[in-house]
Amino acid sequence: MIKFLDLHKINARFEKAFQLKFQEFLNSGHYILGQGVAKFETEFATFCGTTHCIGVGNGLDAITLIFKSYIALGKLKKGDEVLVPANTFIASVLGVIQAGLIPVFVEPDINTYNISVSELKQKISSKTKAVLVVHLYGQLANMDAIKKLATQNNLLIIEDAAQAHGARYYDGRKSGNLGDAAAFSFYPSKNLGALGDGGAVTTNDAVLAEMIMKFRNYGTSSKYVNDFLGCNSRLDEIQAHFLSVKLRQLDADNVYRQKIANRYLSKLKNHKIVLPLETDLKSHVFHLFVVRVDHREHFISFTKKHNIEILIHYPIPPHRQRALSSFSALELPITERIHDTVVSLPISPVMDDQEVDYIINVLNGY
Repeated sequence: MIKFLDLHKINARFEKAFQLKFQEFLNSGHYILGQGVAKFETEFATFCGTTHCIGVGNGLDAITLIFKSYIALGKLKKGDEVLVPANTFIASVLGVIQAGLIPVFVEPDINTYNISVSELKQKISSKTKAVLVVHLYGQLANMDAIKKLATQNNLLIIEDAAQAHGARYYDGRKSGNLGDAAAFSFYPSKNLGALGDGGAVTTNDAVLAEMIMKFRNYGTSSKYVNDFLGCNSRLDEIQAHFLSVKLRQLDADNVYRQKIANRYLSKLKNHKIVLPLETDLKSHVFHLFVVRVDHREHFISFTKKHNIEILIHYPIPPHRQRALSSFSALELPITERIHDTVVSLPISPVMDDQEVDYIINVLNGY
């Protein structure tokens, strides 16, 4: 069986370095917000090209804390509307709601799966105060056009970069440095994945960064001094050590993913399988390689018979989730078409050529 993602094999490459980092962590006697977190925050800010990085508990908290901090700073207020792509993972929507804001769903471009700029323009109202741009599957959204709209309408731009670590815009800037602030997840399956939960916020706004640092640690400005009602959402010290190790390999791993994606794009020749739109590979780090098929269950059954593990990202759109039943009346045909037909092919930095060739040959025979 070709696994969709072999996390053990991915992390086994770093085992010796992890053991050394664990010993360093153990010997430090400082297990929360220690030098490991501070070091990784500096390294990841440098990697993204931003002046600040704040490590938090997970990607959802990263989104939520950005919005809560903007409310605390008076740049947003509860009840403001935030434009969100309708076909995103539910965490994007939850982050908006949990901050006391109202998500407004925007249809995607069916070719890129990212938020449609033309649809975005139509959804802007007097209540709109921010746009949450999700770089879905690892591909950067059309940030120039979004920035133009945001400037014209005085909107904040927040990146949900949870799937796009290291993706580069055409001008060389990376995800995390394309808006006012960005949220990252280090969930184990991400291109930069921890060995547990983890997340971060990147920004060039020093005031926002300071507010998020307080929020993540009980609203604390100094020990036992709490300025407001914060929470406990701190990047774990040991995970920060592990992430520092893996960060050094991230660019190379992304290049390897892009090479696999390029082989899929050039060698998969089956009219029953809709491939991703070919794009500048540097702007797509292929956290997922997503195709569309009309008869998904049949396709998955076929690949399973041939020992290829296929996953669906994601089978149910947010507005059709029971947790978000208040949005169930929305008509979002493009989003629903995507969620009904997408499947994700195996792609990872530890797949070998024989596995990729096998997948291509099997799918060309579907």
